[in-house]
Amino acid sequence: MYPLPIDKWRPVSRRFYKFSLPVALGIWLLPMIAVLVTSIRSTEELTEGNYWGWPKHFALLANYREALTASPMLHYFWNSVLITVPSVIGAIALAAMAGFALATYKFRGNALLFGIFVAGNFVPVQVLMIPVRQLTLGLGLYNTVEALILFHIAFQTGFCTLFLRNFIKQLPFELVEAARIEGAGEWTVFFRIVLPLVRPALAALGILVFTFVWNDYFWALCLTQGDDAAPITVGVAALRGQWTTAWNLVSAGSLLAALPSVAMFFAMQKHFIAGLTFGATKG
Repeated sequence: MYPLPIDKWRPVSRRFYKFSLPVALGIWLLPMIAVLVTSIRSTEELTEGNYWGWPKHFALLANYREALTASPMLHYFWNSVLITVPSVIGAIALAAMAGFALATYKFRGNALLFGIFVAGNFVPVQVLMIPVRQLTLGLGLYNTVEALILFHIAFQTGFCTLFLRNFIKQLPFELVEAARIEGAGEWTVFFRIVLPLVRPALAALGILVFTFVWNDYFWALCLTQGDDAAPITVGVAALRGQWTTAWNLVSAGSLLAALPSVAMFFAMQKHFIAGLTFGATKG
């Protein structure tokens, strides 16, 4: 049974829906608005206790400039780029190949291997904290960008494989069979047939994995020490002082740290509406 379209609702229900939607949106955006307003407050206002009132003096440029210069924020930002980009590419590349194999090949242990990928998504990350840290220490990778890259690739590949395997499983298998009959190799089938068809899934995964890795704080705190390999999430936490905290600078740094994820979403959102069989009927 499908939901009833909104235009067929009763008038009272439609009015209530139209009224509640902006209210719910305002409540959802309230924390972000509070952070945004705090980021443009002056330090004097925060000292006086003006946390929720409208700012009397706007310190937009001063706060954001100090947030960038009070700590090595640009260094943290570059570390996040070095960690996130290889992690996204590596996790999606491995998951695409694994998902293709699990979806198209019939071999002994296929279901068991897929079950392992599924089960791995239910392991709490906190359980892995000590063994992963000891592993990086044993391999000499502790406090390095490479350690975070390898961990994020390993941890995100399971979820991406689960997602892509189910997505590829829904593709018309006749396309793969037709390509094989025409003499196409497996790599040709993978790159020329499957990948164009799963473009919407790749775009969605790209945004999700980018957001997960970029916003990671737990593993950045566990596997790094100091400023050498710390990403921007740790850099924002470094804006907190030992005795007092300039919340306007923390808010400004938090918004600067969130900008790449927002930009990534708007850059990739057009792929969400791409047709599933876009490449199958072209020409």
